[in-house]
Amino acid sequence: MEEPTYYICLLLVLLLPCLLLRNINMQANNNGLRLPPGPRRLPVIGSLHHLLGKQLIHRAMADLANRLDAPLMYLKLGEIPVMVATSPEAAREVMRTHDITFASRPLSPTMKTMMTYGQGLVLAPYGNHWRLLRKISMLGLLSGHRVQSFRDIREDEIMRLITGIAAVPPGVAVNLSKLISVHIADSTVRAIIGDKLERREEFLETLEEKIKLDSGFSLSNLFPSSRFVNFIWGTTRQALLNHQKNMELIECAVKQHEKRKATMVEKGIAEEENLVDLLLRMQKDGDLDVPLTMGTIKSLILDLFNAGSETSATTLQWAISEVIRNPKVMRRAQDELRNNLSGKQKITEDDLAKVKYVKLIIKETLRLHPPGPLLLPRECGELCKIMSYDVPKGTTMIVNAWAISRDPKYWDNAEEFIPERFECCSTDFKGGDFKYIPFGAGKRMCPGIAFAHVNIELALCSLLYHFDWQLQSGLAPCELNMTEAMGITIRRKNDLHLHAIVRVPFLSTH
Repeated sequence: MEEPTYYICLLLVLLLPCLLLRNINMQANNNGLRLPPGPRRLPVIGSLHHLLGKQLIHRAMADLANRLDAPLMYLKLGEIPVMVATSPEAAREVMRTHDITFASRPLSPTMKTMMTYGQGLVLAPYGNHWRLLRKISMLGLLSGHRVQSFRDIREDEIMRLITGIAAVPPGVAVNLSKLISVHIADSTVRAIIGDKLERREEFLETLEEKIKLDSGFSLSNLFPSSRFVNFIWGTTRQALLNHQKNMELIECAVKQHEKRKATMVEKGIAEEENLVDLLLRMQKDGDLDVPLTMGTIKSLILDLFNAGSETSATTLQWAISEVIRNPKVMRRAQDELRNNLSGKQKITEDDLAKVKYVKLIIKETLRLHPPGPLLLPRECGELCKIMSYDVPKGTTMIVNAWAISRDPKYWDNAEEFIPERFECCSTDFKGGDFKYIPFGAGKRMCPGIAFAHVNIELALCSLLYHFDWQLQSGLAPCELNMTEAMGITIRRKNDLHLHAIVRVPFLSTH
């Protein structure tokens, strides 16, 4: 939780008169509905006391479900009714059997501020507007053809990353977390607007704040009807200021793109249409069933940048971390790369077909560290049944992908990093096997898997091929700090500082 425990205690004291007036027994009356099991609830705060002091909500929810033996669990988080699916069977019913019923997002006060100027792809309710934005996203950025067309950008940016690492003086540790974040951001922005973002550092800082605000577990979001709570904690105001800043930065990016495009036209240089070109052309044509406003365009660009950069950078950092902690894994990956590529000075995407083990490393990383541990919440659109329990309309449904992918019922040695488990296994991350859903499943599944995966694979192969990696002096691999930091994604709490030793010389034009 974002707020310390004493904030909840203070809230209880301030709302004590309400407790006495209502005198509600939260356990007794479920309006005749058969709800899933859940921990004991208190008036007003509901189940919140079970999460007090828990910084990592995905772990706390998994522990609660395990204690209750509840593959589907009911919580009341302040005013918000929540159900948590913690088994493949429950996840399948939510994201396949009743996919349409759960195809929209619950909109907390914080989330509503993110739609102030237009609805992007991530939060748009299921319907014609969402379908249009998804179609545009696929045409402009996320289809197989479009992903392949950005190959030169990815290969250029990875050589910038390799060159930057090699330039660090011997004996000085590299802040690999920061370099990876910049690398993925530049690759993503160049794919979207055709150029690097001039205000990149400012944008990354604003994105960092947005990720924390989007986590959803703030008092303002849990007590949306209370003006007092929102006045005291003000998360909604912070979210609005953050969103305004993001919109300003996206507007600068669009103007930067238009200026660059005009220069290219003057020079007679033709370029393939990118996402921003497509959006502006479709807006100008105006023959759409759903209006494409400038606010919508900016919101869609922001969504695609956030999703494309944050999840890939987070996954890549965890992959490197796990490889460092498991020297045998690192040796096997490096041996395969260096034997198959025979001293090549630059890895290209054609080389990825020769590499098998790194693909297994990525799969295992996504199992242990799904970038969105609770995926993105869904909202029940009408009364339905999940695993024979009633789910009332308006209930927030959370799928704990982190808990499912670490459940020893479905995974041998579930807490260990073993890429070999996928060696003779057909399980993939495309949403067909509900014990392994790092990108979700169903209609609201992440559409950018291909875009993210090739970025991660090329970067991981290049980092392991060209460099040997060592921890800072005195640390054994098993002592690497793997503490998580909670947001809408699970990041490393501490940046990854490593020593890089060039083992395979590289060809750089930078």
